[in-house]
Amino acid sequence: MVTVINTPVVRCAIYTRKSTEEGLEQEFNSLDAQRESAESYIASMRHEGWQLVPKSYDDGGFTGGNMERPALHRLLADIEEGKIDSVVVYKVDRLSRSLMDFARMMNVFEKHSVSFVSVTQQFNTASSMGRLVLNVLLSFAQFEREMISERVRDKIAASRRKGKYVGGQPILGYNVENTKLIVDETEADQVRQIFQLYLEHQAMLPVVTELNRRGWLTKRWVTRKGIERGAKPFTKNSLHNLLTNIVYIGKIRHKENVYDGEHEGIVPEKLFERTRKTLKRNSRNGGSAVRNKHGALLRGILRCECCDAAMSHTYTSKGSRQYRYYVCGRARQRGWGECPSPSIPAGEVEQFVVEQIREIGSDPELIQEVTSKACEQASAEILKLQQERQTLLKQIRTDWEQIESLAASCDTTKRVSAFADLNQRQETAKGRLDEIEAEFESLASEQINTAEVTAAFSNFHELWSQLRPKEQARLLSLLIEQVDHDGRHGNVSITFHPTGIRTLMQESVDLCEVAV
Repeated sequence: MVTVINTPVVRCAIYTRKSTEEGLEQEFNSLDAQRESAESYIASMRHEGWQLVPKSYDDGGFTGGNMERPALHRLLADIEEGKIDSVVVYKVDRLSRSLMDFARMMNVFEKHSVSFVSVTQQFNTASSMGRLVLNVLLSFAQFEREMISERVRDKIAASRRKGKYVGGQPILGYNVENTKLIVDETEADQVRQIFQLYLEHQAMLPVVTELNRRGWLTKRWVTRKGIERGAKPFTKNSLHNLLTNIVYIGKIRHKENVYDGEHEGIVPEKLFERTRKTLKRNSRNGGSAVRNKHGALLRGILRCECCDAAMSHTYTSKGSRQYRYYVCGRARQRGWGECPSPSIPAGEVEQFVVEQIREIGSDPELIQEVTSKACEQASAEILKLQQERQTLLKQIRTDWEQIESLAASCDTTKRVSAFADLNQRQETAKGRLDEIEAEFESLASEQINTAEVTAAFSNFHELWSQLRPKEQARLLSLLIEQVDHDGRHGNVSITFHPTGIRTLMQESVDLCEVAV
């Protein structure tokens, strides 16, 4: 009599993984080699009932340091559904390089009575010795991964100290060629104009609005997988990142340290520093739209010239009376002995500034000087428009070159999508060029003369008396860019905003229309 022993079937799944995509395009790649080795092992165990499941679980281009892998998720899902009895890999670290993640997976395996086999390391978790060897090997795998991470971090730090570009998301103004930052002149012009726009508007949202009106977008770039990124409208966050990026002055940052970069800076350091100080000042006082409940007329525009620091508004109370002051920021942070004039009475300096503006209307020499400054400002506006027009013309030429290059491309899908984007950019640029021509004509027809300046400042007293305290503060913030207080010599100097005189003229016209 012959006894027939029925060997139970062991359904085996093969899992393969490779950290990078390099070489995966080859006809026989690393994943194929791992699978072939595992298939041979399963075939050698056929006498024990081992059978290969037809489904593949291959993760190409995914790290073993975490569990964010699509094929691994499918494998675990099939294990929980009872479709697999054993998981076979080429080496332990193909499944995971993290002891913590591996422990989680082993819990799932044990819960569903699934064994784990490594082909090259000759063990099986079906035995206690196999589980011991597995944990030892995995500990070494995690140790190796941590050592690799430390070496990468050290290499990045060394490269940063030498001023080298070590990757990351490309930024507007530069192209990456052979791991180096190369200036894109068209985009560099845009970056410099963005810095100027922020200093002109003194706030984020108006700049974002202006950039979107011009059709300017964030940096457009393509990943190694051929996926297009960026080329989106600016937001407050993306604008802030641009304005605070020290790469633009030829520097490289690593953690808290700053090093000279190999690349060329595209923003003058003085312009970058002025922007940094303005951002810092606005972060403290909330920008131009902050609530000003005490009616401080010079809030956000008064500075201590001796310490090169902003002067903030404060007050003290004695009984029922309040006394307002402007206090030097350096004195407040480091002690009053650090500044020759740490505080000044708010009412006195505000009245002095207002009186100086009133006197302009009755002093011919001051009128002439203000008119001359206004003409200089108008010339500066024209120069900025000319620079913007030149940038747009460069962009249009570059876009046409890309269109001609795409015309010869064999990738129809990519070509159609890129054509649509480039055509939209061209239309936006041409629309902005028309607007610039209109602004040129407007500036030419609105040249400020001595008579108009005299009228504007002559009406200042009447205009001022009609405004509430908050409106007065708003008018001064529009009219004046900065007021400097020199505590050593007792001097106060006023710098008008580039568009301030025109604003005052418009306010005067509006008042006259209301009166009529």
